[in-house]
Amino acid sequence: MIKEKRQKIWDRAIILIDMNAFFASIEQFDFPELQGQPIGITNGWDGTTIITCSYEARAFGIKTGMRVKEAKKRCNSFVKRPSRPKRYAEISSRIMNELISFTPDVEVFSVDEAFLDITRCQKLLGNPEKIAQLVKKRVHDCSDGLLCSVGLSGDKTTAKYAAKQDKPYGITIIPPLHAEFRLKDVPVDQLCGIGRGIKRFLNSHGVYKCGDMKNIPISVLGKHFGHPGRRIWLMAQGKDPEQIQTIVAPPKSIGHGKVMPPDTSDKRVILIYLQHMSEKVGARLRKHDFKSSAFFIGLKSKNGWIGSKLKLAYSIDDGIRIMKLGEEMMRHKWQGEGIHQIQVTALNPQKSNQQIDFLEQDSNANISVKNKVIDLINEKYGNLTIAPSNIMNRSTMPDV
Repeated sequence: MIKEKRQKIWDRAIILIDMNAFFASIEQFDFPELQGQPIGITNGWDGTTIITCSYEARAFGIKTGMRVKEAKKRCNSFVKRPSRPKRYAEISSRIMNELISFTPDVEVFSVDEAFLDITRCQKLLGNPEKIAQLVKKRVHDCSDGLLCSVGLSGDKTTAKYAAKQDKPYGITIIPPLHAEFRLKDVPVDQLCGIGRGIKRFLNSHGVYKCGDMKNIPISVLGKHFGHPGRRIWLMAQGKDPEQIQTIVAPPKSIGHGKVMPPDTSDKRVILIYLQHMSEKVGARLRKHDFKSSAFFIGLKSKNGWIGSKLKLAYSIDDGIRIMKLGEEMMRHKWQGEGIHQIQVTALNPQKSNQQIDFLEQDSNANISVKNKVIDLINEKYGNLTIAPSNIMNRSTMPDV
């Protein structure tokens, strides 16, 4: 934590709260025998890939995306736990609702991260450091004692960078006037949003650290990436102009994917996974009153993705029809190779207020009524209470 004297009132003050090993911490709280243990979360008891893991597991080099088999090689006391999404969502919602008591300017960045613009709160609640401490304590109190890391600065990107610096439990403060100096020796790819492609572009122009960014004109990034490029140029200097996004934008896609047992070549098993994902995408489209006429359906083998984008003349939100698109894709694309992942995504979903083709009207009306009844039952009694028969016989494959 920075100890130097800080201005009392900041022109702009942004906090990022980042829950520490969120899923694993909840498991350790709910099951005290797991406290202090190296644990990893997977998709159900049969899951083979780690979604996230505790800090005790990370000390052995275990990380997200690693296979359980490899984790046990690194740590023979490693404990696998099945994910419990409803429990995680319950605590996440509790935390996010509590944050709004500080400021209405809250952006939910992910299930375990949120930005708060506290600029307008300073005269009421005190200086930014005091508010950051209050936020951290409130999160702890409302989440059954879970801990978070806090980053505080004058812009979103620097606040997010700051939150990573004193994990798992600290508050890191980078005053706006010091942000450019603090970032100058930081590799550019440590900033949120700079992936490998952008990193390669920046490196090709001599930009390896944030401090190098001033050596190229902002127009170079603007010409290549448009507005996001100009934002990146400012981000590297602690001047990210992006505001807190309190209004959630309509989704550009709605998708579900699942990791399968490695090299699955049994067509029956692949179709079960495909139908499961199709039903989940259909249910989510209907829940938010969306439909889509374009879908990506893919299977991932050791050689990469097998799949295609499929378009319809009209929009749908029905899992059975989405499944038919998947079957069509498999007939044309899949040659029997082993599969380890499946993905179904509705592209560019739109509110379902368009006119239906009159030739399809009666059929669509019947399907819509059927799905509405199924959704109501599943909402009351649990997901997949009513589902296609092959999903009902899906063995122990979890619904996550």
